[in-house]
Amino acid sequence: MTDPAVRPPVPPFTEESARAKVQAAEDAWNSRDPERVALAYTENSLWRNRDRFLSGRDEIREFLTEKWERELDYRLRKELWAYTDNRISVRFEYEWHDTAGQWWRSHGNEQWEFDRDGLMRRREASINDIPITAEDRRLTW
Repeated sequence: MTDPAVRPPVPPFTEESARAKVQAAEDAWNSRDPERVALAYTENSLWRNRDRFLSGRDEIREFLTEKWERELDYRLRKELWAYTDNRISVRFEYEWHDTAGQWWRSHGNEQWEFDRDGLMRRREASINDIPITAEDRRLTW
């Protein structure tokens, strides 16, 4: 039986395992399930998301709950940018609309650092938003 505290693939990363980790993150975030996503992080994981600093799974879960209440019909794509032994860098793009119906495309970069069990202990995200029309959407269900 697999230990639930271990999240394969685990470091050290190869190109193949780094791509698998990125795909797993994309799949989890597209579920828009804060509990599922939060389980990929260590109990004391540190985050910088734009101008917000978070510490620990509880804050991450709360942040994600608020995010997906505000960012409706969220759809994300992640792409491996680079990797080392226990770090992965990704670029991403996601689209969503607000409660007024305005669509947005958000672009950014993330730097991830993992513990030996494959849980993310640090996440640094820089994100920019641009308004788009519904017709300009590229990421649809």
